[in-house]
Amino acid sequence: MENTLISTIYSLEPVMACITQFSPNRIVLLREEDAPEKITEAERMLQETVGKVLEIESKPTSIYNVVLVARDTADVIEEEYANGRKIVVNISGGRKPQALGALFGCYARQDMVEKIVYVTEEDKNIIDLPILNFGISKTKRIILEEIKQGENNVKNLSTRIGISRGMTYNHIRELREMGLIDPDTLNITSAGELAII
Repeated sequence: MENTLISTIYSLEPVMACITQFSPNRIVLLREEDAPEKITEAERMLQETVGKVLEIESKPTSIYNVVLVARDTADVIEEEYANGRKIVVNISGGRKPQALGALFGCYARQDMVEKIVYVTEEDKNIIDLPILNFGISKTKRIILEEIKQGENNVKNLSTRIGISRGMTYNHIRELREMGLIDPDTLNITSAGELAII
């Protein structure tokens, strides 16, 4: 089975360490939309060194919008998984918000990811990270999706979902405790947006 390395990129070293360790057939680089020269230079060097034997694709994404990076990462994971590839994700090649977004994208598609790794800067040690998920039920997911679409009335929520108002209030309380709904309003937080990618 072919495998794909999905990696954020800011510097070349973490990406090369993962190529050496995991021998991917394909590399998808998640890079800044308007990448600075340092990143384009790292991509160029990667193309020159391994681009003749590996397929390399760049996908532009945000650098600071964690939710957008997570969504872009989840989309790439789905695409690679649909093509029957094993997926390893390296989150250490980019800036911190981008790395977190890539990690959260992995959590959103945890059943499709083989490994999530971080490469230490000092000694290029590869650390396996746990493949977690957001741990929300189908009902909580639906509540979050409805709130994101603008529904802020508990009665309407309970009717749409088909559960009692009391159960809806319980779910909302738990979602607030999890930090997925704002504690003072019925608005979804960025953590809630991540949970429903």
